[in-house]
Amino acid sequence: MKALPIRLDLDFVSENPSDDQPLAPEIPDDVWEQFTRDTARNTSAPKEPSARARMVTERLRQQEARGESPPGWRTGPAVSNGRVARRRKLWAVLGVPVAAAVAVVALKPTLLPGDPFGTDETGAAASPLPAETAAPTAAPGASDPGTPTLDKPFAGSPALRWADGEAGIVLPEAKAVGSVTEERVRQALKLTKKLLVGANLDPKTVRGARPEAALSLLDPKQPELLDELDTALRSPSAKHDPVTLFSRFDPDEVRPAGDVIKTRGHMTFKKGSHGGVAVRADYTFVYPVVRADGPVEVTRTIVRRVLDVELADPAQYEVTRGRLLLLEYDQEIGNSSCDVHDGYLHPEFPSSEPTDAPPSGPTTDPYDRSKDLDRDPDECGTVSRT
Repeated sequence: MKALPIRLDLDFVSENPSDDQPLAPEIPDDVWEQFTRDTARNTSAPKEPSARARMVTERLRQQEARGESPPGWRTGPAVSNGRVARRRKLWAVLGVPVAAAVAVVALKPTLLPGDPFGTDETGAAASPLPAETAAPTAAPGASDPGTPTLDKPFAGSPALRWADGEAGIVLPEAKAVGSVTEERVRQALKLTKKLLVGANLDPKTVRGARPEAALSLLDPKQPELLDELDTALRSPSAKHDPVTLFSRFDPDEVRPAGDVIKTRGHMTFKKGSHGGVAVRADYTFVYPVVRADGPVEVTRTIVRRVLDVELADPAQYEVTRGRLLLLEYDQEIGNSSCDVHDGYLHPEFPSSEPTDAPPSGPTTDPYDRSKDLDRDPDECGTVSRT
């Protein structure tokens, strides 16, 4: 039975007692004994009831004598109130840990399963991949569905977890190769990275300008190579197309969707054939773009490049110190018109009607870095995703 003070219900008391309900001068012995027994169950010491409490007690005693006792008097609380009491006790027990959990969730809401607050935005919560140190054994798995936008240009792409720009070109640890010192190997790796950046990540190059930074790294004592590249940049054609080495977009047609180009790949090195160190670079670059004019629709072009360069020994060969010999280069371009050779990449947008010739080659995954580039250069295939 609950202690009497908790069960008092003032609805049974008139604010202005009538004359036929006089205030009892004292509490009858049986009521006082009951009050004492009930109060003894509380942890606090019993106190003499106030005049108002005595009035209520006498009123209840008289109602009981007439058989008009209200519910709960001497019979304990109603069951519904018991459930409320249990809930309050449960909250008292759980209050501290729940409050601590609320504080933790407030600081890091992603700890809750299912992301109930919608904080897991595509491209924001995806954990970055570790740096690639060798060719993967398979293509990346399917990505979460998503349509690229200006705010999330890599939504729905495996490149979402790739590194941004230069951060994706991680150099291997330099080690001496034969008679080539560790320092020379390190220099060759750094020059190769600069060549990749100048040819594929430099904002001026990507926006269609002449790739001066990349050209300045090539040995001028390769006159035929530089002449061919100069011809390609000045008068592009199917035979001399600069996009085979440089990633360039027509600024009158498209512009970058943001400042980020996703990059993934790796380098290897070995003793070269010109007394120096030979470096092979295999990297893929993903470019989100929008139309220069018209609807704001984002698409992506994916370019994979494989370069073989060497930092030759100037003591043995007639080469320029600190410049690279470009021995071979190859590329695979996904989502760019095949039959246009004006020196630029021409991405196609989902809403556009195809303008080039029907595909003559197989369907390929431009994100698959596990395969060698052994395609027929005259084939124009399709890509399975962008």
